Amino acid sequence: MEFFRIKKDIPFMRHALIFNVISALTFVAAVFFLFYKGLHLSIEFTGGTVVEVAYQQPADLEKIRKTIEGLNYAEFQVQSFGTAQDVMIRLPAQKGVDAGRQSEQVFAALKSQDAGVTLQRVEFVGPQVGDELAHDGLLALAMVVIGIVIYLAFRFEWKFAVAAIIANLHDVVIILGFFAFFQWEFSLTVLAAILAVLGYSVNESVVVFDRVRETFLDRRNSRMSTADVMNHAITSTISRTIITHGSTEAMVLSMLLFGGATLHYFAIALTIGILFGIYSSVFVAAAVAMWLGVKREDLIKPVKEKDETDGAVV
Repeated sequence: MEFFRIKKDIPFMRHALIFNVISALTFVAAVFFLFYKGLHLSIEFTGGTVVEVAYQQPADLEKIRKTIEGLNYAEFQVQSFGTAQDVMIRLPAQKGVDAGRQSEQVFAALKSQDAGVTLQRVEFVGPQVGDELAHDGLLALAMVVIGIVIYLAFRFEWKFAVAAIIANLHDVVIILGFFAFFQWEFSLTVLAAILAVLGYSVNESVVVFDRVRETFLDRRNSRMSTADVMNHAITSTISRTIITHGSTEAMVLSMLLFGGATLHYFAIALTIGILFGIYSSVFVAAAVAMWLGVKREDLIKPVKEKDETDGAVV
């Protein structure tokens, strides 16, 4: 589907160096804030108390949050669990206060607001579980990266694989840099968003690289330079990019604006990933592939010469 078509190729690669310098500086800044400030990890990673309560009617999550804030909890999570009547509350671990006392204090405050609330479950999540989650999350991220490299190397050529993974890691590190700089809470839902961004970003790179391959293999374009091929490939996919990313971002913005506190940082991570995913596919992945020396011969399998002795009768 194309709502519009650009007849003249846009010279993206003419400005690739400038934009990649900006990308490099942004990447370095993100790494700096990751080491200097670090991520503001959620209770799922640091440990704490999980309290599940049930209401007789749909729960008012904002009212519950204000009630818990009145108990001097600076960091906590409140979200629906299963149904609108069931609520899960995550409380940070406090020195000198056990999980039982925390849950009793919170439940008493909720009970004073609504006598119909019932306590379903109390569970303590220790730091060891948080460390295991962090380890498993990093392992999942590494496996996704390795899988993408292998897929692109087989689908296209190793230069494309290197270019795409540099662009994808660029997106991931910048998302983490935003979370470190603003000290937004990094939870399992944010980690899920980052894994989604990896797949989403590589999909955009694959679309562009597919058009690059088609352009290279078209004999009518045999005299085009690599930069011109990249410009043509990106320009010819702009309509698809705008439609796809515009539709996706509209859905993500609806989660950001109306999804409440539970989906807030998940939607922020996706928004950053989508915007930088478009940018990196054009100015990072395509430019790096060009600088690595991608050429027409890389995408054409050499024709095996037929041995003249084959089939000869002795």
